[in-house]
Amino acid sequence: MDITIHYTFLPQNDPEAALAFYRDTLGFEVRNDVGYEGMRWITVGPEKQPGTSIVLHPPAADPGVTEDERRTIAEMMAKGTYGAVTLATPDLDGAFARLESSGAEVVQEPTEQPYGVRDCAFRDPAGNLVRINEVG
Repeated sequence: MDITIHYTFLPQNDPEAALAFYRDTLGFEVRNDVGYEGMRWITVGPEKQPGTSIVLHPPAADPGVTEDERRTIAEMMAKGTYGAVTLATPDLDGAFARLESSGAEVVQEPTEQPYGVRDCAFRDPAGNLVRINEVG
C-alpha cells in the first residue's frame, strides 16, 4: 500500500494572523486561499513538499455543528487544547530563534525529551500547539 499525508486541518479564527504565522514566520507557501460567506480556508505548506499541506480552516464551519459545540470549540481553542501539529527541521535552534523573535507564544524551549527526540513548542495565533522536532 502506498499512502501519504496530503492535507491536515488546523482551525484558525483570524486569517491574517494565521498567514503572518504560517507564511511569514514559518516560511510556508500559500497554496490556496478561499473565501465563502465571510470565512476563509487557507492552504499552506513547505515549498519543497508540494504534496503535503495544512488547511487553516474556520472552526466549526460544518453546518452540522451545534451552537453548544461551537462554544466548546471556541473554549478549547482559547485554552490551546483543540488543534496540534508536529513539524520537523534540521535546525531546531534556528527555527526556535526565528519563532521566538516573531513574538510567537513559547510553550517549551528546545529540550532533549526522555523519549529520544529534541524539540520545542509554540502556540500559533489560534492557540494550536505547534511542536517542532529536530531531525538529522
